Amino acid sequence: MADDRKRVDAATGTDFVGHEWDGIEELDTPMPRWWLYILYGTIVFAIIYVVLYPAIPLADRATKGVLGWSSLGELADDQRADLKRKGPVLAAIAATPIDQIASKPALLHAAEEGGRAAFKVNCVQCHGAGAAGSKGYPNLNDDDWIWGGDLAAIEQTLIHGIRHPGDDATRMSQMPAFGKDGILTTPQIDDVVSYVRTLSRQEPMNDAAGRGQALFAVNCAACHGDNGKGGREFGAPNLTDGIWLYGGDREALTTTIVNARYGIMPAWNTRLDPVTIKMLATYVHSLGGGEKAPAPPAPVLQQTAANVPPQ
Repeated sequence: MADDRKRVDAATGTDFVGHEWDGIEELDTPMPRWWLYILYGTIVFAIIYVVLYPAIPLADRATKGVLGWSSLGELADDQRADLKRKGPVLAAIAATPIDQIASKPALLHAAEEGGRAAFKVNCVQCHGAGAAGSKGYPNLNDDDWIWGGDLAAIEQTLIHGIRHPGDDATRMSQMPAFGKDGILTTPQIDDVVSYVRTLSRQEPMNDAAGRGQALFAVNCAACHGDNGKGGREFGAPNLTDGIWLYGGDREALTTTIVNARYGIMPAWNTRLDPVTIKMLATYVHSLGGGEKAPAPPAPVLQQTAANVPPQ
């Protein structure tokens, strides 16, 4: 084998390395100089990079490098610069009551755009990119609101959530599980379903719906109202329209009445700052279903000795 390594290929003048397979031998062809220079250059570059920048992973961090640069530090710098740029607008939004933002077009535009960005990060997972919702998650584009659709109501819902554990001010309602808890029998539930479907004009009135109407008055009207139009103070949806959170077919309604529904929305006050929540409420309100603020109650006049007419 040692003698083979001294052999030279006559055609190229290159030494053989001594490897042979089925009559084919390997030449000890040297690497091109340009390739070697690139290899040596990358080695030098790697050494310099490791010294200057974070590179070597350790147990809980990486080496910092003599320049002290990091991608997280650069991100923090960019965020501080962005916050400084947006600071005056955010301060103006924070100082303006939410029901007065609409009177300032530039501020309204900024609030809606900020809310749009916050929605894409925090809300699309449930409500969808177009806020159209899905089964169990409300469509925010229509005008059907369970807890209220004016700016203050939307902001309240965002701040404290719906049935959010640990928040005493969260929106809270509890529909009885009429079937699971044995409040109504299966035939009675079928009758109630028939009556509820007449409220939304999906079925005509019949004997089953007539029996369901009597059961509805005793078990459901306290929250949904005698006419089925719901009650926002209880979080009870309107049953007379064609908008259903979990579905309005017989199967879906039966499941709702048997087991009840208990959807939960996070209280965003633990995750988002007040200005972001205000912008998010403004954006949701702008989607098309936002309502005007309710009119304040009329003042109650009290009779006094000065305004009591003489007898």
